[in-house]
Amino acid sequence: MFTCVSRTKIGILVLGNLLPLHYQWDPLSAMNSIANLQQLCRQPACMVMATRHMASLKMFSNKSLTDEDRIFTNLYGKHDWKLKGALSRGDWYKTKEIILKGKDWILKEVSQSGLRGRGGAGFPTGMKWGFMNKPDTRPKYLVVNADEGEPGTCKDRDIMRHDPHKLIEGCLVAGHSMGARAAYIYIRGEFYNEAVSLQVAIDEAYKAGLVGKNACGSGYDFEVYIHRGAGAYICGEETALIESIEGKQGKPRLKPPFPADVGVFGCPTTVANVETVAVAPTICRRGAAWFASFGRERNTGTKLYNISGHVNAPCTVEESMSIPLRELIDKHAGGVRGGWDNLLGVIPGGSSTPLIPKHVCDDVMMDFDALVEAQTALGTAAVIVMDKSADIIRCIARLMQFYKHESCGQCTPCREGVDWLDKIMWRFVDGRAQVGEIDMIWELSKQIEGHTICALGDGAAWPVQGLVRHYRPELEARIRAHEETKAKATSS
Repeated sequence: MFTCVSRTKIGILVLGNLLPLHYQWDPLSAMNSIANLQQLCRQPACMVMATRHMASLKMFSNKSLTDEDRIFTNLYGKHDWKLKGALSRGDWYKTKEIILKGKDWILKEVSQSGLRGRGGAGFPTGMKWGFMNKPDTRPKYLVVNADEGEPGTCKDRDIMRHDPHKLIEGCLVAGHSMGARAAYIYIRGEFYNEAVSLQVAIDEAYKAGLVGKNACGSGYDFEVYIHRGAGAYICGEETALIESIEGKQGKPRLKPPFPADVGVFGCPTTVANVETVAVAPTICRRGAAWFASFGRERNTGTKLYNISGHVNAPCTVEESMSIPLRELIDKHAGGVRGGWDNLLGVIPGGSSTPLIPKHVCDDVMMDFDALVEAQTALGTAAVIVMDKSADIIRCIARLMQFYKHESCGQCTPCREGVDWLDKIMWRFVDGRAQVGEIDMIWELSKQIEGHTICALGDGAAWPVQGLVRHYRPELEARIRAHEETKAKATSS
């Protein structure tokens, strides 16, 4: 069996059929998915191989999203978030029937829907959950990654505080599809209010017989627990999260073994994002074809987008995949402050994705493949908008300060390299650098990228790469301005 993994695009040849993945190397979530991909290599008659760009993408209908199509109907907390309100909005409807249809049926629906992981990496969800269905006498666990620490990202916290029963029901459905006996929801330590709301919802679900022994009267026993984190960004990486649950320092593990083989408490485990898990029951109720009718092929379904920065109305909104970035900002965020022509650049998927300039933003679509083509990534779909009043160099320097602080220090390229990135970027802010250092910082970012256990190093390198790729003239102008100021001061 031949295995060749490209750092940007991957295809899977399964039983003679090529399934292109255009694998997205996305911070923290990326290493989770590469583990899943290598796990797939162990399946009979499966081959993983590198593929080229697809020349074109077959389009679905890409119909617009109406209120009736939205999954998260209490995203803004306007209605009752407790069990009574959840039941009135259609949650827990026919859940027993879904469970009784069996794990194979659930996996089939999720696979045919085209759902890809909403945590950043975009790995096919049905395939990932299916890795757990190997003969094994050990207990199996579902771990929900609610450690939402990516700057600019705030979608999962809205689910937990305003629609917590969607997540709990999703845990039951997803857990049954992989034969798990329990779900551990690992929630970020700063999310105090969200943790309280989620615990109230879990208690309600136990009291109503929806989870626990004989969940929903289906004969399936399933427990749900909350585990509070302590605020470490690195615990968003699945193996660091598992280490933290086990009471250890939150530092990523070497792979193999992968979590699907040896996860939490040494048992088979799948780590999934909050949004990914929460949409599963609705997909099962409304059908895979309904979910797949939104977006483009291989980029299907609905998605929560966070829009922040220099827009007139920052918001979190559920929209169709593949919506144009400009339409998303204009339609839901009131447009760029000062008009579209005042746009300087956008970070499209959370702080760890490379920023893109206005001319790219004019036409790019918000999905996995389109943003890869634009040399960036969808990530968590946290759109950070910067207008021409922003100091783009200082913005990226501030991100380097964040990644320097959040590095666990386990890998030398990340521990030392991100510190160097931080120091050089702050010199660029003041112009106290040489033009040659622009190429130096690019080379440094490449030495960090792909040379660490987890993808935090990649997440620190990519913003710098986006800055150098698209805003090199600004860097050079800042250096020249400082030299001219220094020369005038010297001459006077």
